[in-house]
Amino acid sequence: MNTESWQVKLTLLLVSSLTIMSMITISASLPDMTKAFSGLPNAENLVKLTLSFPGLFIALTAIIAGRFIDKFGRLRLLNAALILYAIGGTSGYWLDNIYMILAGRALLGICVGITMTIATTLIADYYQGKSRQKFAGIQIAVMSFGGILFVTLGGVLADISWRIPFLLYLFPVIILPMASMFLKEPKTLHVVKNIDTAIKSPKIIWLVFVNVMIMWILFFIIPVQIPFYLKSIGIEKNTLIGIAIASSTLFSVFSSLSFSRIKDRFSFQQVFGIGYFLMALAFASISYGGSFGMVMIGMLLAGLGMGLMIPNANVWVMQLAPEQIRGQEIGRLTTFWFMGQFLSPIILLPFLNLMTHSQLFLVLTFIIVGLSLGFFVLGILNKKSKVKS
Repeated sequence: MNTESWQVKLTLLLVSSLTIMSMITISASLPDMTKAFSGLPNAENLVKLTLSFPGLFIALTAIIAGRFIDKFGRLRLLNAALILYAIGGTSGYWLDNIYMILAGRALLGICVGITMTIATTLIADYYQGKSRQKFAGIQIAVMSFGGILFVTLGGVLADISWRIPFLLYLFPVIILPMASMFLKEPKTLHVVKNIDTAIKSPKIIWLVFVNVMIMWILFFIIPVQIPFYLKSIGIEKNTLIGIAIASSTLFSVFSSLSFSRIKDRFSFQQVFGIGYFLMALAFASISYGGSFGMVMIGMLLAGLGMGLMIPNANVWVMQLAPEQIRGQEIGRLTTFWFMGQFLSPIILLPFLNLMTHSQLFLVLTFIIVGLSLGFFVLGILNKKSKVKS
C-alpha cells in the first residue's frame, strides 16, 4: 500500500470531512423545521436540539471507539460506521416524528465519533514526522472548507424544502467503496484481544486533552453568540451575519495549511501560545469594536488561531501516544474536543445574564491572554530542561 498516493489521502480527507458536516448541514432548515413541528409542545427547543445532539454522542462514543479499534483493527468498524452514518443522517428526510429524528441524530453522532477517531488514527499510523505534520494541517483545512461547503449547500437546498438538506448525509455512500479499495490496516498494527494495561502515554497528554476542551469552550461562543451580538450593534442582514461566521472558518483553512511550516520553527507549547494570542486579539477586537468591520477582523484572527491550535493538538497526541494505545488516546482527544463544544453554551451563556456581549468578550480576552502566557512559559521551561539534559 502506497500511503503517499492521492487516492489514500483523498479518502482519509473525505472521511474527516464527515465530522464537520454532521452538525451544521441542517442549520438553515431549523426555522422551517420548527414550523413543521409547531403543533408539538416545546417544538422550538426540540428542533434546536437536533443540531447539537450529535455532539454529545460524538463525545460519548469516541473514547469507546478508540479502545475498540486498538483491539480489533480500524477498517471493519469504519465501513460499518459509514453505512450507519447515512442511515442516521438522512432520518430527517424520511421520518415525520421529531423524537425518531433525534434518535437518528444520536446514531449520526455515534458514527462520527467512530469515523473521526479512525481517520485521525490512520493518519498517525500511515505518516511520520514532517509528513504527519503537513497532513494533519491539510486535514483540518479540508474539514473547515467542508464546513463552508456543506452549510452553503444546506442553505440552498433548504429553500426547496427543510427535508432536502438531510439527503446530503448520503455522502458516506460515495466514500464507502473508496475506503474499501484504498485504505488498509497498518502493517505495524498488532491487533490483540487484551492490551497491556502497563502501556501508558506521558502524563502531559492530559494537558493536551484538557486544553482542547478549553479551546472549544472559548471558540464555540462565536457561532452561538456572534449572530446575537451583531444584531445588538445594528447588523440586521442575515447574509452579513453568515459571512462573519463563515469567515472564521475560512481563515482557519489558511493557518491550518501553514501549520507544518510554523511547527518547524516552534514547539507545541509555543504554537498554542501563538494561537491563544491570536484569539485574545480577536476577542478584544470584538469587544472594543462595536462595528461589523471590527467583528470581521476578530473573525479573521480567531480563525487563524484555531487553525493553528487544532492540528497542533492532533499532532502532539499522535506523537505522545504509544502505538498500541494510539486509537484510545485519539478517541480521548475527540471526546474532549466535542465535550468542549457541548459545554460551551452551558458554561458561558449564564454570564450573559450578568453582563453584555462586549463585557463577556472582554473578560474572555483576559482569560485567553493568561492561557497564551502560560503556554509560552511552558515552552521556555521545556527548552531549558532539554538543554540541561
